[in-house]
Amino acid sequence: MVRYRRFIVDGLLKRGARRLSYDWSSLPPPEIPQRRVVVTGLGLVTPLGAGVQVSWDRLIALKTGVQALSAESLRLKDPGLLQQLPSRVAALVPRGSAAGDFDVEKWLNSTSPAFIAYAQCAAEEALTDANWHPQDAADLERTGVAIGGGIGSINDILEAAHLINKKELRRLTPFFVPRILINMAAGHVSIRHGFKGPNHAVVTACASGAHSLGDAARMVKFGDADVMVAGGTESSIDPLSMAGFCRARALSTKFNDNPTHSSRPFDQARDGFVMGEGAGVVVLEEYQHALNRGAKIYAEIRGYGMSGDAHHITQPSQEGRGAYLAMSRALQQAGLQPTDVDYINAHATSTPLGDVVEARAIRDVFKDHAHSGRLALSSTKGATGHLLGAAGAVEAIFCVLALHHGISPPTLNLEQPDPIFDGHFCPLKASKSMNIRAVLTNSFGFGGTNAALVFTAPPVS
Repeated sequence: MVRYRRFIVDGLLKRGARRLSYDWSSLPPPEIPQRRVVVTGLGLVTPLGAGVQVSWDRLIALKTGVQALSAESLRLKDPGLLQQLPSRVAALVPRGSAAGDFDVEKWLNSTSPAFIAYAQCAAEEALTDANWHPQDAADLERTGVAIGGGIGSINDILEAAHLINKKELRRLTPFFVPRILINMAAGHVSIRHGFKGPNHAVVTACASGAHSLGDAARMVKFGDADVMVAGGTESSIDPLSMAGFCRARALSTKFNDNPTHSSRPFDQARDGFVMGEGAGVVVLEEYQHALNRGAKIYAEIRGYGMSGDAHHITQPSQEGRGAYLAMSRALQQAGLQPTDVDYINAHATSTPLGDVVEARAIRDVFKDHAHSGRLALSSTKGATGHLLGAAGAVEAIFCVLALHHGISPPTLNLEQPDPIFDGHFCPLKASKSMNIRAVLTNSFGFGGTNAALVFTAPPVS
């Protein structure tokens, strides 16, 4: 029997070898897709409010979503545990019934924890904005969803651990697994709207939102779908996540008594990031498809650059080579020169090392343009905190709005800029009436993963 098996395997290998000797050079080269991808809908749930308009208006008006944490907001049964957290500030989504509040009763339920609910809410707004509610089977099959996240519902895992400690596992909800899986945000949106195109979820830490948009754009470009609902979502302001980032010395700890000043990207007094939550979702659409149905077009997504630091699990390399590569590749794919970019939304999270490394990379990519006074640069995390897996998508939407309105958003709390800058950027106020034609946004994540997206003004039909 052994000799017989060897005979069969040897025969297969010989036949395989003959097949591998085929002259593939006679085949024509693959066609490069010419499909263009545009943004036709926007949806936001942020610490500034639930909705695109309220979030944008409050951002431009120098408002902040950062606040002091309480035992109640962290759902702590023992209030004394709060004092064990070195960082006690966060950027929470406002919940309630007032204008701009997130409607808990409508979106939160037994199958949808906060990160899924935020994604559903933002997706609903984006689809309404795009006026895309297909009923035809072919349209439903050509519409997909790509919504990523960084962590998922850690709070559900924490509560399950309490049940284990109390030996009450029979009380575990049957929805436990579906509530913690990150891809369930995309799954819920797909099921709710009947979208049968690609169903995708990116998990690349704090670059998840940007990677989701970039991957979705490629799916449209390569013909996998005509429309993609894409974005990122996160809700990890819980005791375990806060404690974990505190132990990693990543969070701000010096502003517990002055929370609104704690998130301060590029400022000399920065001491760590502020945890935020929310979701950002866009509708990406093939350009001709959007034209044919008379859709409103906000922008075109032109470039998507990715790279790896290959350096450290949490820290970027000092010279910022990974960020440099991501930005350079995005510009190259977009067919743009650095001087074509008018606004950059930086990843800058308010950490001592990360902000300065990104600034170096921006200076290396944009050279003289970075010091010309014609390139606006800001980090909107001063107002929203760091939304982790949702940050890239939310900030991409802020970039699209900057392009749409001709306004570059401000960097909140930037009072003493890091010496690496020479003053030619937007420190406190929003710059209005700018001729913004192209924007770039950066997102970087633990593990050394980097993404950059380039958006330009809508194509002229």
